[in-house]
Amino acid sequence: MGPGPSNVAPAVLQALSQPLVGHLDPVFVKMMEELKAMLRAVFLTQNEMTFPVSGTGSAGMEFCFVNLIEPGDEVIVGVNGVFGTRMVEVAERCGARVTKVESTWGNIITPQQVVEALKTVPKPKLVAIVHAETSTGALTPVEEISKLVHDAGALLLLDTVTSLGGCPVRIDEWNVDAVYSGTQKCLSCPPGLAPVSLNARALEVARRRRTKVQSWYLDVNLLASYWGQERVYHHTAPISMNYGLHAALRLALEEGLENRWRRHKQNHLALKSALGAIGLEIASQEGHQLWQLNAIRVPSGVDEAEVRKRLLNEFNLEVGAGLGPLKGKIWRVGLMGETSTRENVRLFLTAFCQMLNECGRKTDTKAALAALE
Repeated sequence: MGPGPSNVAPAVLQALSQPLVGHLDPVFVKMMEELKAMLRAVFLTQNEMTFPVSGTGSAGMEFCFVNLIEPGDEVIVGVNGVFGTRMVEVAERCGARVTKVESTWGNIITPQQVVEALKTVPKPKLVAIVHAETSTGALTPVEEISKLVHDAGALLLLDTVTSLGGCPVRIDEWNVDAVYSGTQKCLSCPPGLAPVSLNARALEVARRRRTKVQSWYLDVNLLASYWGQERVYHHTAPISMNYGLHAALRLALEEGLENRWRRHKQNHLALKSALGAIGLEIASQEGHQLWQLNAIRVPSGVDEAEVRKRLLNEFNLEVGAGLGPLKGKIWRVGLMGETSTRENVRLFLTAFCQMLNECGRKTDTKAALAALE
């Protein structure tokens, strides 16, 4: 119940155990097409170039930047947590001149901040935003930001590693040019693949580059020949991971996106209500709190590391620590994918309240559990 990976469904584990076939076998090629179609359905996009990059979510981040950015390009990056900071690092390694739009960790990036940044950057190539910041539990709305970005003639890049499959992600409706995600959060598949999607505008930018993509492995111009109709060998795809993702996407679509989003929201609200009953709160910005990643503020006098250690050792429950300026100040409780159940909320609260009491913070377990009803 931490910030990822989440628990994996039995059907996904079973898929991972299936015998291997070759990465150019007709059976695998057929599955590649099914993966692309299911990813389009989950991203809510018609983008042809939608597929899983071989690598974790950070490989998806690298894929988008190395294909779209050339040395000297102006890039604006929203920084309100660890992964905005990582975007800056990756963009700079591509040779970009980066302008940071910064918010206090736990708060969102606002449209007005983007407006101010665009005033200082005459010809931005790309604006990058973390939709769901895993390190803080903040969800930045992007529809208004998207319009501002496109009015300025720039591309919009969106990190949906923690949002995809757990809350609304509408790539075409929001006019997002490039997006990446990961498999191990709300899709409940082991880490190892990074779903990505580029629209026609972004793909044209990648094709018309003046310089070669700095990464051979992540060059979309080469990968398109493997994931397209030509099936030109590029690298040996991780067969078993693709089996697992295929099963995970099938489960997500069988549940239905709207139902899946509702489940995550309801479990988040139940946890939030229970926390309120015992005088605790979610640390991220009110009105923009992630359903799938709950940043619980540590009450004064409580050793947050001791609580985490005992939850793991005594209850087999893993929760995450705070990072950066939030280190020691929050617990990050994941309700992602398979993990997002009312039973798990109840299990966590029972153990959590016991730990708080034993650590000297008087906590009414009955009140917390009653707030779930």
